[in-house]
Amino acid sequence: MARYVALLRGVNIGSRNRVAMPDLRAALEEAGFKDVQTDLQSGNVVLESRAKPEAVRREVERVVAERFGLEIAVAVRSRAELAKVVERNPLGKVAKDPKRYQVTFLSAKLGAEVVRRLESLSVRGEQLVVDGREVYAWHPAGVARSRLWTELAGKRLGVSATSRNWTTVEALLAMTA
Repeated sequence: MARYVALLRGVNIGSRNRVAMPDLRAALEEAGFKDVQTDLQSGNVVLESRAKPEAVRREVERVVAERFGLEIAVAVRSRAELAKVVERNPLGKVAKDPKRYQVTFLSAKLGAEVVRRLESLSVRGEQLVVDGREVYAWHPAGVARSRLWTELAGKRLGVSATSRNWTTVEALLAMTA
């Protein structure tokens, strides 16, 4: 069985899209996933399945829609894919605060025009590296007023996306071991 990380977009942020992690674990186990674990309260799930990543994504989205009544985009990465994300770490030498270093997981590669728009939004020392289906973004002044972060968190990318800070990315990789 393969180990996967399923990242649910926009879960348990404020009062919207509330999903209790114990209930999510139970629902995914009932759907046939094995060794289901969650990290934090923000929709980070590690699980095992014999299915391919795309089938895992579709099934997690289906379970969340049926059990919780929420249409939530899910990004899925295998353990090997997540390990490569951590290994690449293109901004590791400049990103000194892991809570301000974000990885945005995409459903597909971004178009060249979208990448140029994102690059034009970097201000106050922000840096951005687009690498396949991931966007690495360093926000040294934080994300609160970052136009780049707003764009990455929004819906104008043309693909579904969800972001996690570097601390969470590393914790999820450790959970897949």
